[in-house]
Amino acid sequence: MKKIFFTVLFLSSMYAFSQVVVETTKQTPQPSQKTMVVVQKPAFTPHLRLNIFTLYAFDDQVESDYSSTYYFSGEIKGGFEWGGALEYMIAQTQSIEFSYLRLDSKANITAYSAISEPYHLNVASNYILIGSNRYFGMNPKVEPYAGLNLGMVVFSVDNPDTGKNGSDTKFAWGAKLGLNYWVSEKVGIKIQAGLLSAVQGAGGGLYFGTGGAGAGVSTYSTFYQFNIGGGLTFKLGKNL
Repeated sequence: MKKIFFTVLFLSSMYAFSQVVVETTKQTPQPSQKTMVVVQKPAFTPHLRLNIFTLYAFDDQVESDYSSTYYFSGEIKGGFEWGGALEYMIAQTQSIEFSYLRLDSKANITAYSAISEPYHLNVASNYILIGSNRYFGMNPKVEPYAGLNLGMVVFSVDNPDTGKNGSDTKFAWGAKLGLNYWVSEKVGIKIQAGLLSAVQGAGGGLYFGTGGAGAGVSTYSTFYQFNIGGGLTFKLGKNL
């Protein structure tokens, strides 16, 4: 609930900020006589953008029943998430984006069977995604957008207590809302909130084992990662 509250609060603040920008960019002419000004909008040119992300990922509770006698529960810690993307603008309101995001975090998991076994694991999440962003024009400086992504995530799990480690690759998807505020023709500031999830069958999946990552009985749990933050965007090319 806390993650949803912060996400809604962030999106509301972002919308209010965009409205302030719109108002500050309006010009109020004070002509001494009636005049007519004709502004010709420049033609759109497809181009490539480089996006750099710096985000904060929230904690997430996980639990799963492997059998009537074995289940686990715990928490995946949040932390600093970083990455980048190449985004090709195919139209003024539409783009295709190839992105990479990484989060290095920890997981405190307790497995319940005949005895309770606590695990303190190191978890690295590597998301490789392709998707599309839809832009909603407001003025030349402000670009609100919404996007969807599909791809895969590579989980690397390490148990420092046992020295065991393992990795697994899962189908992943993501969604995001944000805006670009252009401080110049080629450089913009990004503000963004999003959600990432790994999928195993009809649910989500993150791998844990009874003997530590990569060993013993394995099971899966839903994993939804909310993030919030921003970054920079750069328009590449000469003729934009």
